[in-house]
Amino acid sequence: MATGKNVTAINGTEASIVCYAPKMVLANGLWNGDNPLDYSVPLFILQSMLIVCTTRIVVFILKPLRQPKVVSEILGGVILGPSGFGKIKLFADSVFPMRSIMMLETAANIGLLYFLFLVGVEMDLTVIRRTGREAMVIAVAGMSLPFFIGVGIGLVLQTSGSLNYEFSFLLFLGVSVSATAFPVLARILADLKLLNTDLGRISMSAALINDMAAWILLALAITLSESTDTPLAAIEIVLSATAFVFFCMYVLRPAIKKLALSIPEGESINEFYVCIILTGVVLCGFITDSIGTHSIFGAFVFGLIIPNGPLGTALIEKIEDFVTSLLLPLFFAISGLRTDLGSIKNGSDFGILFGIIILAGVGKVGATLFVSLYYNKSFYDGFALGMLMNTKGLIEVIVLNVGRDQKVLNEQTFSVMVLSAVVMTGIAVPVVLAIYKPTRPSIINTYRTIQTSSLDAELKILVCVHSPRNVPTIINLIEVSHTKKSPICVYTLHLVELTGRASAMLIVHNAHKSGQPAINRTQAQSDHIIFTFANYAQHAGCVTVQPLTAISPYSTMHEDICNLAEDKRVSLIIIPFHKQQTIDGGMEVSNPVFRNINENVLANAPCSVGLLIDRGFGSSTKVTTNFISNHIAVLFFGGPDDREALSYAWRMSDHPSVTLTVVRFLPGDAVEPTMLPHDKDYMSVNMDNERELQLDNEYISKFRLKNVSKETIVYKEEVVNNAEETLAAIRTIDNIHNLYMVGKGQGIISPLTAGLSDWIDCPELGTIGDLLASSDFTGTVSVLVVQQYVGEKKHGDIVGTSEHPALRSNW
Repeated sequence: MATGKNVTAINGTEASIVCYAPKMVLANGLWNGDNPLDYSVPLFILQSMLIVCTTRIVVFILKPLRQPKVVSEILGGVILGPSGFGKIKLFADSVFPMRSIMMLETAANIGLLYFLFLVGVEMDLTVIRRTGREAMVIAVAGMSLPFFIGVGIGLVLQTSGSLNYEFSFLLFLGVSVSATAFPVLARILADLKLLNTDLGRISMSAALINDMAAWILLALAITLSESTDTPLAAIEIVLSATAFVFFCMYVLRPAIKKLALSIPEGESINEFYVCIILTGVVLCGFITDSIGTHSIFGAFVFGLIIPNGPLGTALIEKIEDFVTSLLLPLFFAISGLRTDLGSIKNGSDFGILFGIIILAGVGKVGATLFVSLYYNKSFYDGFALGMLMNTKGLIEVIVLNVGRDQKVLNEQTFSVMVLSAVVMTGIAVPVVLAIYKPTRPSIINTYRTIQTSSLDAELKILVCVHSPRNVPTIINLIEVSHTKKSPICVYTLHLVELTGRASAMLIVHNAHKSGQPAINRTQAQSDHIIFTFANYAQHAGCVTVQPLTAISPYSTMHEDICNLAEDKRVSLIIIPFHKQQTIDGGMEVSNPVFRNINENVLANAPCSVGLLIDRGFGSSTKVTTNFISNHIAVLFFGGPDDREALSYAWRMSDHPSVTLTVVRFLPGDAVEPTMLPHDKDYMSVNMDNERELQLDNEYISKFRLKNVSKETIVYKEEVVNNAEETLAAIRTIDNIHNLYMVGKGQGIISPLTAGLSDWIDCPELGTIGDLLASSDFTGTVSVLVVQQYVGEKKHGDIVGTSEHPALRSNW
């Protein structure tokens, strides 16, 4: 324990000597008579454990109300602070004594330092350039009006003598009431499943712009609050901070970018590089703190200059969980610990401050609503957007804590503003849930399947791309999908994983303009994909291509795909299989997460879906031309999926380069009938099979009648009696084909495939599709497994967990 006393030094002057007792850091144990709470490390461990456990309990309690985590973390601190258990003198003196606050705040500020670094790493400044005019106007209006309301009213009251604060307080007040918490808003929208709606995209884009402006104003407010002595000091701080930013952008950024480019693709990041970057965070924080700006400013700027790619991803993976799960809750909890509701004794000041905050909040909602109405949004959508833009969190808590540390805010003002932030953020979610109803497309898509689309009508297809490796086969598939009498419109969607708290978005690219030089590997891939499809569209006739990029978490990526398919009213979604062919002909998993995306798309798609197993259909180096022959085979067993596959192949058959073979498998005389009990459910299944057989016969007859004179179309039937004969018949099909098309087989029970399901590896492909996609199936034939859209209710019953037991055992 540290003690001090005044003594007379040798030269006769009085000096202060501090005695440091290193034994007060770690306890010797209860059995030696020591109280662990008298020692700094055991006390810090207990405090951290109490804060984390309390905030988690509050998170659990408020979970039904869908409150953001920051609200629970602040309330957890309030419960442990002087407004809650801190009123118990024994608890306050033992668990949160004054001597321990410095260590707790130091750890919390270290966590804040690295958290702001992570925010900078994950924030893409190019997003601001991509935001539309609407989001920009909403951000400016939604921040300017409340800022001037807060500063203006405070200035008037200060002039009249009703409010006695320094001018720097008004700047802190303006920033806190006008800011929007971008990370908190992202969490709220994700929890409410609104990230991919128009409301979510506009609010995220506007909040990002708002957040950047708030950080700039915060730096200005800190500068003014720390340089109240002389105007020259303020100028020196501003110039020093500007020089620091330029040094980071034009000296450090090129060096770090060169370091990132030196890392071989696919290899793990050297620990030495990670150590250098993490040391640079605290060094930049030290520099900005030394020049008079807060240390978080240096960490945030340093994070902004880290290029996207493997280096940034590695840094996030290594420190994000520890920082956000343990250290950051300490910072928010300290805000709660500092909040003493008992300090609010001056009713007039409380009323004035609370009134300013409410007026500023109403001003933000009003400004956002006015701009939304100007852009033809509904009243409820505009009001919900305004409430979301009132979300408070990290930026405001930092503003309030910095203001308190700088003695700009007193205890009462700090408590009032923290309470106001919690209330305004807390009411945002219930209000949005109550008034916001996502608008549905006014035009209903009547062409959700290829079978219901006219052969001479434009076909709309949405193709998904994970990497440039998917592009050649997809382009060749698009090429053979159109003819002069059947044009197609293709939406190509590059799927990019969203990491951390960056903004989920759907980017629409101009297919006829080349972009700026790529700043990272992901953008380079996206540019390559866009250029390839744009180049193809310029040389292909009757094909319209619209490139897009979807940036979202893997867990919600299927929502982007399905929502886009709904908005564009497409008839077919084509998604790559999660396995790729190796050099030796086998199949290996490229990314296991892709399988979850595919399953979710199959379960929720508003149209038909094609799952593409890529084995190099067409040419791997150039797109298909009329002089390259493509042999396509349809394996027809019956059912809606097989009819959809045949409908798609029927369109392809009009292409000059396509030769189509349709093989229908029929049961022979020796086939064993499917043994089903005679209960109602199984009788219903048998009736469904009879109806499907009738539809199959009608469609096959129509197909043969329309194409009887075409030499490029071959129809034949294979009579088999069991699964073994079915497998043998498939293997005897001519090896000249380079694409097999087959239905997934939803809702069909066939004795011709009974038993094969016992060995199925990927149920999302169906029995025959899984067989053709397996490594045991030799050859280089690509496979397109088709699932027909059959309506929401019936579709959900088939692909969901409530699948009929007979379907699971026989198909």
